[in-house]
Amino acid sequence: MFWDKIEIIIGDITEQKVDVIVNAANTSLLGGGGVDGAIHRAAGPQLLEECRGLSGCKTGEAKTTKGYNLYAKYVVHTAGPVWQGGCSGESGLLRNSYVNSLKEAAKVGAKSIAFPSISTGVYGYPLKKASKVALGAIGEFFDLGVGNNIEKIYIVCFDDNTYKHYMEGLLQLKG
Repeated sequence: MFWDKIEIIIGDITEQKVDVIVNAANTSLLGGGGVDGAIHRAAGPQLLEECRGLSGCKTGEAKTTKGYNLYAKYVVHTAGPVWQGGCSGESGLLRNSYVNSLKEAAKVGAKSIAFPSISTGVYGYPLKKASKVALGAIGEFFDLGVGNNIEKIYIVCFDDNTYKHYMEGLLQLKG
């Protein structure tokens, strides 16, 4: 099953030796705080220059750039939703962020991809809910048969609490 391809770890997403890292970006794609700022700093100024030519990214969509000074060859940028209480379509938008990021990774032939916990920082999406949406979206992607060349998916957690929620979600999936 697809969950055998998922590994949940605690670490720094900018240091992952994978084909693609996913950037939890804002809609401008021009850098920000948290994961977005860390990826822009680690990749170098060429990333910002390439992002300027992308004309931003709507919430739930994804766009790909080179990785520049990162170990990853590519960065897939996705703008996750801001949590507004759960009644404004946030789960669908978050699902789209994961699925569209995986589609972008498949387009560039990625065999490995690293995700942060999208929207759970300053965007305020509750971790328990976000982890279920993320893992469900990854499962849905593999059910579609689109990502057969993707061999490994890392969910890179910033801290123990994030790790705990994603591990609980994964264990529930495995039954």
